Amino acid sequence: MFGKVAADIFGLSDLGSVIKAEHYDKVDSDDYVLHEDGEKIFFLIKSKADEYCFTNLALIHLDGTSAISKKRVLHRYSYSAHKLSDVYLETAGTVDLDVEIKFTLGTISFSIDVHKKHIEELKDLYKALMKISEITHENDVSLDYAKESLQLAFSALGSIHRHEGNLTEQFVGLNQAAFSWLVDTRKQYKVKDFGAIFERYMNQ
Repeated sequence: MFGKVAADIFGLSDLGSVIKAEHYDKVDSDDYVLHEDGEKIFFLIKSKADEYCFTNLALIHLDGTSAISKKRVLHRYSYSAHKLSDVYLETAGTVDLDVEIKFTLGTISFSIDVHKKHIEELKDLYKALMKISEITHENDVSLDYAKESLQLAFSALGSIHRHEGNLTEQFVGLNQAAFSWLVDTRKQYKVKDFGAIFERYMNQ
């Protein structure tokens, strides 16, 4: 019954519709958003079978087997654990009814068909996802450089002090310093919350 009501309210079809912010509390995905931890919905695409909920922390995908089935499989892909890449926006041709937003999260590829009347909203989503992909890539490169730099420094220090003092104490000291440095560096270059990026590109 709810599925029919939702279809009537949102005008749903097999093609996705972009849901307005004032209706986020009416969609199933909202029940799985970590509101308690400051998670917020910034963009939501809904069809008869699926929901794609883009928050500041993750993509929540409610995967429906069909438009008439109530069965849903919940998938959650955090941006920090699943690298965002290969972002594309395929616009509609003259006779096409849909546009497609395509991207990869980790090893999972997505291709979401959306009614072409929502093209302007999808442009905003495309820009936000592109920027997140760019930031993630640059941070990964910086993190790799940081690890290489640490390894060089660790080797140099080990060579300088290997004949001086207590080797066990030296190892423990160097290891603790390296661990702390890696933790701090990871915090700097592994972004979990992309709310600022969504706010920059979304027309709220």
